[in-house]
Amino acid sequence: MRPDVLVIGGGPSAMTAALYLLRSGRSVTLLERENFGGQIADSPKVENFPSIKSISGLDFSNNLFDQITSLGADTEMDEALSIEKKDDGFLAKGKYDSYEAKAIIIASGVKHRHLGIEGEERLLGHGVSYCAVCDGPFYAGKDVVLIGDANSALQYALLLSSICHHVYLITLFDRFFADEMLVKALLSLQNVTIFHNMSAISFNGKDALESVSFVDTKTKEKKDFPCAGAFVAIGQVPDNERFKPLVELEKDYIKTDENGATSTPGIFASGDCIKENVRQLTTACGTAAIAALSANTYLFNH
Repeated sequence: MRPDVLVIGGGPSAMTAALYLLRSGRSVTLLERENFGGQIADSPKVENFPSIKSISGLDFSNNLFDQITSLGADTEMDEALSIEKKDDGFLAKGKYDSYEAKAIIIASGVKHRHLGIEGEERLLGHGVSYCAVCDGPFYAGKDVVLIGDANSALQYALLLSSICHHVYLITLFDRFFADEMLVKALLSLQNVTIFHNMSAISFNGKDALESVSFVDTKTKEKKDFPCAGAFVAIGQVPDNERFKPLVELEKDYIKTDENGATSTPGIFASGDCIKENVRQLTTACGTAAIAALSANTYLFNH
């Protein structure tokens, strides 16, 4: 049966949108290409969400998933490749099937930013990873390299320090762009060594990672870091080209108004995939609530 709203995505923003729609009496299908939970599920700790002192990202997302499925949300594992306008709604074409709905909320989030250097794609899954929560335990008692300078990178460093023998935290700039609490916690660790002003140039190894090469951006000296694993945490990028021309993009992010509406009536967007200045768990959920309530009003009028 065709749902009232198709929500594209499976992270906190998508699930929050579903929650508000379901509580408004709307039928909802969520379309997720990988795993429900989104990138927050990879976070060791969430300590900045109102009313929750501390919770793992996985527990947070699992709780939200249980909440919406108990209310009747339908879920499908598929990747939305495009959206088409129909006379009485929309058609989303997936990799495996097609999905119709009266309205759509795009909450597809972002994907991991890659360095784009030699060996990165070849050694992915063979020493190179973008998720310390997922893959950190594979390197218990071993030396690892972590590339990044913001909150996610420092959270990963704290986690890896409790698992691995030594963590080499390497940043491109001369400082961190992270919460002070995380920086203080990091500086107190004995098995984490920090290197600033280093640009990664290659992941090295034939069948498995053996080392990562960097160049000092000031001295131009090359330095190799032998390691069993390397984790890349340098941010995320949007993946919205597939939704053109029904949504307007700015720097690859979806443009919305204050109601979460896109350039096409009946299509709304929320979370990290939209153009906004702040991308946090709270803002992902907040924009989702707005988009869902706006979609509900749209359905009343159509």
